[in-house]
Amino acid sequence: MPERRGAAGSRPGTGARIARRGRAVALASAALVLTGGLAVVAVWGFGSGDTTGERPPGATRPSPTPPWDRSPESIAAVGDSITRGFDACSLLADCDRVSWVTGTDASVRSLAARLLDDAPQRRSWNFAVSGSLMADLPQQMERAARKRPDLVTVLAGANDACRPTVGQMTPVEDFRAGFRASLRTLRESRPKSHVYVSSVPNLKRLWSEGRDDPWAERVWGLGICQSMLRDPLSDGPAARERRQQVHERVLAYNSVLKEECGKMPRCRYDGGAVFRYRFTRTELSRWDWFHPSKAGQRKLAELAHRGITARHGEHPG
Repeated sequence: MPERRGAAGSRPGTGARIARRGRAVALASAALVLTGGLAVVAVWGFGSGDTTGERPPGATRPSPTPPWDRSPESIAAVGDSITRGFDACSLLADCDRVSWVTGTDASVRSLAARLLDDAPQRRSWNFAVSGSLMADLPQQMERAARKRPDLVTVLAGANDACRPTVGQMTPVEDFRAGFRASLRTLRESRPKSHVYVSSVPNLKRLWSEGRDDPWAERVWGLGICQSMLRDPLSDGPAARERRQQVHERVLAYNSVLKEECGKMPRCRYDGGAVFRYRFTRTELSRWDWFHPSKAGQRKLAELAHRGITARHGEHPG
């Protein structure tokens, strides 16, 4: 029986195949033009028709994200007076034994106590310095890296917003540069270390919590965080605007912490857990109504422990 042919004398479907092949060649030509003469083209349907999806020879696999270490065996802390336990035990003094990271006070149950089962005091180090700004963090991070810790905690930024005036607050890009340099310092010296970053506390909420207390008004008048706490009972437009400016700067700082931490594979941000937490009066220092008390240090340790030990996808950051 004679073979059937189409109108042009070709076998059925041959014209469609030629058209498809022509379109593919045209696409390949376009790719060649767009890439300036360097083309890597995969045209499905040519050759054997085996489309296994395998990478061509020499192609590199994307690097997998390293797993988060939920059980570190050593911890170093960097930051400011909060991590030193300032004003938690006595007026105008650090109190390392109640630090939320490295403290030994049983009532606090620090991160070291919660995470390091064996000799936590010998495998945890506190390099935070009261009064530190973000610009001081790279130096602290350098000292921490020398200990080769599995985990480094970061809680810093409150002093960058707590300045004598709003105009003296650390600019956001300077804050970013300091934090970025800190992470780079650790990555270059100790690339396998993990970093847990706590958010900057909500300073406006702290003002709201203590503003009606006569003792808070007196002690704040000594010079604590004047950008936020000056004239705590004033409700005029200028005072409201000043406090809002500080609040917005803290929000910007926390955005920086989240963004820069997100660029580092072994870094985890707390997702704003410290910023969102409503510290009660018993969780604030009775000496200054600003720094965490022993109860507040315990809460910081609890929030961080929850974030550090969360499985992938469970942590708030």
